[in-house]
Amino acid sequence: MRAAARMEEMLSGLEQRHRRRRLAPRAGHDFASNDYLGLAGSDLLREAAAEALARGVPLGSGGSRLLRGNHEEHEALEREAAAFFGAEAALFFGGGFQANVAIFTALPGAGDLVLHDALIHASVHDGMRLGRATVRAFRHDDAADAERQISEWRAAGGDGQVWIAVESLYSMDGDLADLDAFAALARAEDAVLVVDEAHATGVFGPGGAGLAHGLDAQVLSLHTCGKGLGVSGGLVCGSRSIIEMLVNRGRPFIFATAPSPFDAALVRASLAALRTCPELVAQARARMAHAHAEAARCGMPGPFHSQIIPVILGSEARALASAAALQAQGFDVRAIRPPTVPEGTSRLRVSITGNVDPAAITAVFEAIAHELRACEGASKPVPA
Repeated sequence: MRAAARMEEMLSGLEQRHRRRRLAPRAGHDFASNDYLGLAGSDLLREAAAEALARGVPLGSGGSRLLRGNHEEHEALEREAAAFFGAEAALFFGGGFQANVAIFTALPGAGDLVLHDALIHASVHDGMRLGRATVRAFRHDDAADAERQISEWRAAGGDGQVWIAVESLYSMDGDLADLDAFAALARAEDAVLVVDEAHATGVFGPGGAGLAHGLDAQVLSLHTCGKGLGVSGGLVCGSRSIIEMLVNRGRPFIFATAPSPFDAALVRASLAALRTCPELVAQARARMAHAHAEAARCGMPGPFHSQIIPVILGSEARALASAAALQAQGFDVRAIRPPTVPEGTSRLRVSITGNVDPAAITAVFEAIAHELRACEGASKPVPA
């Protein structure tokens, strides 16, 4: 009972600071999910699901991949993903979080250096915390700062392998990494460039293959399957030796029940759709361009880089109130607050998904502009 009482006390503290998280039902136009191609509820995946069931693909794996959980659907997906993303090999995980933890616990060793962007995802932080390498952060998207830190580490006697961790598209600011600069640094330092493509997969790169595709460097990429690809899971793509090391040393892979073979079949269908239906990516980019134009027309401060458009409001209270007002109008826009983003940068995160049309995109930015004007008017002093 003492533990339960302690949990209640902690939850009460979160409530008082307006930080208690709650699950909310889906409602309104989807400007909150990461379903960038609209595949999650599509006829394309429904038909793929029916076909997979008809040919007897099991729903569960029954065990880890190293026991009896391995299935031909897993292996087929990994072959097709490696070819699609331009890598020697691929490995399918239950999720991107699990994959990142595996990467940063199994691959960098004692004596190595992991350099990471200051805004890297929480899953990378958890992996680094459990790993054995020295860890340092560099300023956001600043390859020169990363280079300086490598020089300082080497001057202090560091002589291990360098790993540079970045995201290709950052999920809270929607900005794109300068991957060419980081690839050049990786070549110069014989470093491995680890690129989390979670929010770029399906939208950016050739045919939606991501922004790291074709980089001239040692690249290890992660492509989550629950965002643009519309299913679930994560694919790590890289050299055959690195993938084999994850099979042998990646505890989140070794000791976890294998992902569903059924999910693997659906991810295969999503990749096949990207290969054969270029209009999927073209439509996502057209929605993104329309959103950028409408955001600018409605006075949102740019620049705009991607399908993720943040509207920085500063205070948590203002972000929460604005999100509630938009939701009441039928737009599912969510407030993002600390600790997910830094203090003083609470925001609306507008995600341009495949589940909205141009009219809804225009309407949401007009509603946001109206809400911002209302907030500004309410904050002005009343004339005497």
